[in-house]
Amino acid sequence: MFTKISGTIGSGLIMLSLAASGAIAPAAAGGGVGRLPPDLQDVRAAVAKYHDVDSARADGYSDAYEPCVSSPSGTMGVHFVNQSLASDNEIDPLKPEILLYLPKSNGGFKFMGVEYFKADADQNPATTEDRPWLFGTPFGGPMPGHAPGMPIHYDLHAWVGVGNPAGALEAFNPAVSCP
Repeated sequence: MFTKISGTIGSGLIMLSLAASGAIAPAAAGGGVGRLPPDLQDVRAAVAKYHDVDSARADGYSDAYEPCVSSPSGTMGVHFVNQSLASDNEIDPLKPEILLYLPKSNGGFKFMGVEYFKADADQNPATTEDRPWLFGTPFGGPMPGHAPGMPIHYDLHAWVGVGNPAGALEAFNPAVSCP
């Protein structure tokens, strides 16, 4: 059973996202953050306090010295993982397992969005009976873990802090880039 996500999750997320990009259905909303559907507006309101990265840290989210994740498709940013939420195998739209931030030149972080994470029940990447759905969209996966101790899992990104021209539920955001 998964109990901890390693500090090297960011590096592996590059491979995950490239593999999952074709597995995620078209986004429920595209473009600007102001045009989010009501369910994503609820998420944006629930995580508003995490625009302050210190609030995220106080609530158990840690970047564990993660790099800023990017690919030719765009950027995910730095992943701040709440290990308690990531290991409870529950999906609560208002309590995401991972927060996405863009490093700023002054050493701070800009909040960009959230990522939902669920371990695959049977740990078999060939089966998908437990694939979660959220906001009318299936999670990407199942996919292998990206670091020691990380299970086969599913994930879904939601860009509720910044607009994503590729779509609000796409893995990468081409409108932002790592410094």
